Amino acid sequence: MNKESLTYLTTIPNLLLSPPHIFFRHNTNTNKSTSIYRTMAPPKTLVDKIVYAIRQQPAASANGVSRTAILKYLASEFNVDKNKATTKKAFKDGVRKGMLIQTGQSFLVQGDKLPEVAQEAKVTIEELKEGSGPAAEAGDTVTVKYEGKLDDGSVFDSASSFEFTLGAGEVIKGWDQGIAGMKVGGKRKLFVPSKLGYGKRGAAPEIPGNADLHFVVKLKSIQ
Repeated sequence: MNKESLTYLTTIPNLLLSPPHIFFRHNTNTNKSTSIYRTMAPPKTLVDKIVYAIRQQPAASANGVSRTAILKYLASEFNVDKNKATTKKAFKDGVRKGMLIQTGQSFLVQGDKLPEVAQEAKVTIEELKEGSGPAAEAGDTVTVKYEGKLDDGSVFDSASSFEFTLGAGEVIKGWDQGIAGMKVGGKRKLFVPSKLGYGKRGAAPEIPGNADLHFVVKLKSIQ
């Protein structure tokens, strides 16, 4: 007759919110283990539901998940009324009891690993010449002279006069960001990361996918 042993394992700082319990059954005759899963009971208290909601959503910032996002989750998953006084009190109770960490209107669960939030891509601007007059802003029609290069120094595009509406999405995002604030006669060097340029697809054949771009831009006029 085969002799079996049943071992119950769990890694739970909080039984209610941990992953499903895992049971391992070890057969000493075959020296093999099999696992059996069972579903956890849903969170019961309102504070526990808030903790659950935080852990089920990606954080938008290092401060955690916004109150708005948590309330939307509670309403959709647990039919919690966001306007009830008990809901507002539950957030305060969670912070008071040390279960939640609040920064502004965002929340983290005490003891959880801090969220890794990807840094937003930005254009790097080097001011070569300031220019004069009013600064270019969204909605202005601007005319520029420019030259664009890849990382290897090869020129992929240039023009002595190019006109577009700033901030209207007519050009790559890196230009809408990098040219805003320039004055007529001003000259800038722009480093545009691929996410603000042509991204993964590139612009064949001149610009390969995931290519960072380097521009020297001179602002000729603002209308």
